[in-house]
Amino acid sequence: MRIVIAEDDTLLREGLALLLRSEGFDVVAAVDTGEAFLGMLDDADAAVLDVRMPPTFTVEGLEAAREARRRRPGFPVLVLSAYVEDRYAGQLVAEGADGLGYLLKERVGDVGAFVDALRRVAAGGTVMDPEVVSQLMSRRATGDPIRTLTPREREVLGLMAEGLDNQTIAGRLVVSDTAVSKHIGNIFAKLELSPSDGGHRRVLAVLAYLQD
Repeated sequence: MRIVIAEDDTLLREGLALLLRSEGFDVVAAVDTGEAFLGMLDDADAAVLDVRMPPTFTVEGLEAAREARRRRPGFPVLVLSAYVEDRYAGQLVAEGADGLGYLLKERVGDVGAFVDALRRVAAGGTVMDPEVVSQLMSRRATGDPIRTLTPREREVLGLMAEGLDNQTIAGRLVVSDTAVSKHIGNIFAKLELSPSDGGHRRVLAVLAYLQD
């Protein structure tokens, strides 16, 4: 799998390149601007981008990701951010979330989880950082149906938004697959969402509700 990395911090950029190569990815370029990334777009199968890059360090990476997906619809992009900025995640999702991930940079330290997230995004899945989901949930008004979720159901909802399947969620929470299925059924019933077997569709349903 050919990957382009766009990150202005030299140490992190080179670290990401080394990490991904060690995991079997073909890093075709590691650049420091959104413009340079777009120049390599035709040579890549997926990309890892920082939200903030030169010259203004605001939304250059986000805009580059959106432009890449405009040129190549569904092009897999894993966006990294130093802070929880859920409005950026919302903007990306609003334009189509197949092959899209949004993670905090600190997640890179968990190599296994980070690489798994990139592979799922590259395969057309959707991955959202649990902190983004947590912030969105906390902003729901009093009396909102999400307030009726039990603590365990909120845990499951967060893991669903990360794009995890039932078996993986069961492993994380050390419960049975049957228990996870029951929690998910309760979540969809309480939030009045239609169940779906598609993993990334479940993520989209959750995010659509949380951002409503």
